Amino acid sequence: MTNSAPSLTPPPAAPARGVVPLVGIGASAGGLKPLSEFLCSVPPDSAFAYVVVQHLDPARRGVLPELLQNLTPMPVAEVNEPMPVQAGHVYIIPPDHDLGFADGRLAPLPPAGERGHRRPVDRFFQALARHHPQQAIGVVLSGMGADGTRGLAAIREAGGLTLAQLPSSAQFDAMPASAIGAGAVDLVALPGQMMEHIQRWWRMEGLLWLPDRAGVERAQLRQMFQLLRQHGGADFSDYKLSTVLRRVDRRMRLRQTATLADYVAFLHANRGEIELLFKELLIGVTQFFRDPKVWEQLRDVVLPELLLAYPDGGEFKAWVPACSTGEEAYTLAMVFREAAQRLPSPERYQLQIFATDLDDDAVARARQGVFGASIREQVPADLLRRYFVGTEEQGYRIAKDIRKGIIFARQNVISDPPFTKLDILCCRNLLIYFTPRLQAQLIPLFHYALRPQRLLVLGSADTPGQFNEMFAPVLPSSRVFRRLEVSSQRFGSYLATRQSIPPAPMNDTHNPASRPSLQQQIDQHLLQRHTPAAVLVNREGDILYIHGRTGAFLEPAAGKANWNIHAMARDSVRPAVAALLERAAQTAGVAVMRGVALTEHGDGRQLLDLTAEALADSGVAGAVLLTFVLQPGSPARRRSRSGNPQVQELERQLAQARLEIQAVRDEMQASREELRSANEELQSTNEELQSTNEELTTSKEEMQSLNEELYTVNAELQSKVDDLSVVNGDMKNLLNSTDIATIFLDSEMRIRRFTERATQIFKLIAADLHRPLSDINNELEYPDLEQDAREVLRTLVFCERQIPTRTGRWFSVRIMPYRTVENVIDGVVLTLVNITEAKQLEVQLRAAQNGGRP
Repeated sequence: MTNSAPSLTPPPAAPARGVVPLVGIGASAGGLKPLSEFLCSVPPDSAFAYVVVQHLDPARRGVLPELLQNLTPMPVAEVNEPMPVQAGHVYIIPPDHDLGFADGRLAPLPPAGERGHRRPVDRFFQALARHHPQQAIGVVLSGMGADGTRGLAAIREAGGLTLAQLPSSAQFDAMPASAIGAGAVDLVALPGQMMEHIQRWWRMEGLLWLPDRAGVERAQLRQMFQLLRQHGGADFSDYKLSTVLRRVDRRMRLRQTATLADYVAFLHANRGEIELLFKELLIGVTQFFRDPKVWEQLRDVVLPELLLAYPDGGEFKAWVPACSTGEEAYTLAMVFREAAQRLPSPERYQLQIFATDLDDDAVARARQGVFGASIREQVPADLLRRYFVGTEEQGYRIAKDIRKGIIFARQNVISDPPFTKLDILCCRNLLIYFTPRLQAQLIPLFHYALRPQRLLVLGSADTPGQFNEMFAPVLPSSRVFRRLEVSSQRFGSYLATRQSIPPAPMNDTHNPASRPSLQQQIDQHLLQRHTPAAVLVNREGDILYIHGRTGAFLEPAAGKANWNIHAMARDSVRPAVAALLERAAQTAGVAVMRGVALTEHGDGRQLLDLTAEALADSGVAGAVLLTFVLQPGSPARRRSRSGNPQVQELERQLAQARLEIQAVRDEMQASREELRSANEELQSTNEELQSTNEELTTSKEEMQSLNEELYTVNAELQSKVDDLSVVNGDMKNLLNSTDIATIFLDSEMRIRRFTERATQIFKLIAADLHRPLSDINNELEYPDLEQDAREVLRTLVFCERQIPTRTGRWFSVRIMPYRTVENVIDGVVLTLVNITEAKQLEVQLRAAQNGGRP
């Protein structure tokens, strides 16, 4: 690749400011408190719209809108029908629904998945990333499980902002911790501080592209590309400029730098930011079985056709460049295994996969083969059961028989040499990030790496472009292509587009530029004639690479194909090879064994020098290079025919030792077979236990989901109880302040509530609640009180009487029906107003009118 500056075509226009930016907030158990803190920090004239996706009980009407409306002056509405998005509004997911978009409006959707396996946060965040890519902001708060992780990754990939609650501040930290662990979060903060970060990020939007400073921007881009090349050895100058600028803009907004020059200066001063930008530009987005139709086509049609061409079995090679964290490499391995299982003797077919990426951290994670709970939505249940081990809480680990067939390594597909003689090359959704010039370099390279009629698997948006003569789809509209034969002259004209290759025809032997140099010819001759035979093996002894002629030392083992050095080494050198490899692994250096007797030929024998060297920097764990060097003149050595009895005894002992070694080897082989049989039995038992464990895990997930819903309901009800307690206190104080004796009776004339003033007329205490009123002693001379109350309850006509007491006081007793808020009669209200003074005045007035007579 060259380091020339790219053409600065203006990137897509910045998002229109007329579009309302959306803040999606996902929460579950324990989410009400941080959600309250977040909304309390939002100004009332906010330019954002807020969508709250909470795990709710599907069978119960939620009170979340009412609770949130008490916390914010912004209008709060439940999305029960399609609604336009307005700034300064809060929208709530309805129970037993998901949220999405329809015709640009928020809309309720039928729930996806069974109860206990729904992920409404992920579903809304993914819809938000599709419909409002650069205006999308995702926030994950307290909750159990991993809902929200995939959704935040989608928002981040689309160019939005992602935030998660500081796990130590969350009541349940599983949801934010899952998103942070997956690398899907830009900022981690307390809920009350998130709005400040969001506003600063939004104010920085669209500051990267400055048309009036194109020359300055071009110079700054060159500096940035140079820093990235020095850091990771990758040249991003041939990546699509719009993609690069969008990713750089994200980092600039997060770092609050207004110009590209400021950001480049920040890169110079902060090497850690170079690493973050490097990872940002690599765009490590992947998942299991992405575009399922492609994998179904491989499993059902393409791979069976390839395997049937080898009825006796065979070993195949595949390469997965830009493998990221390994999901597509493992998917290819599973699909190959599924295709082979449909054929007779599937164990005869083996696939060796080389998976490479430029990101060391991604390669390290891919080697571990451990994935989170979210893969349950990507991997079919039967494949998850067969090819993974683990549970949702512990994570899922890829099975050993799948893992051992894949070698992960760091490689730059643009500049490093490719793997060759491949049967499958799976490069999905990588070419879309490259310029046409770089694509024109890679497609012929892929053609060169594949064997004739073998397979190239591309992504949904990738095509061979102008190279239709090199590849043809196996089926119409297929993303799987078959390598076609191209004349060497035509192929040379394709490769001429690569600047590292002169544009001369490849088969022009008269052109000096097309012939290798003299030094190259000598180097090739020396390699062929004078370098020893060698094999590269891994820690388990599996052969990874063979150099030179090794037939005198290795031979295929009988039976099932086995490329292990311990199985292929000839009998006379097998013990020496095993001992030497063990020494090399222990010393991590060079181990040598000289004078090893090779298989005898006629009356002579050959002596062999073996060397084993551990290769720590090969990218393969435990790699050892084993070389075979025949001692000069050793074939001429004659077998001793001496009549010396001592020599004959030594030869007899040697033969006996060989027989004993062979017997021990046979016993070891028998023990190995027994252990393998026991291992298969244990594996069968383990599969049964795993199946039981999966059933228990499913039940646990359903219980956990139900627990989350109940926790949310409990939090809402607790908030309601608190509100009702306040209202009850206010009502009690109001009734007592009126200084009127009041008693509330239910329809059975039992006491429901009373005021303090009522205790001066009726002998009431707190324990008398729910007792019949007739059981309570009182001072009223009113034997028809209960009868009048029942009559009011029957006729709904209030009754009012003036009743004296035994102590000479008078009360105005009013009995009225008790109406609930639903306008239902549910008892009566008895009020007693002291009218003693009025009665005394009345008596005095009558006495005055009667001339002093009472």
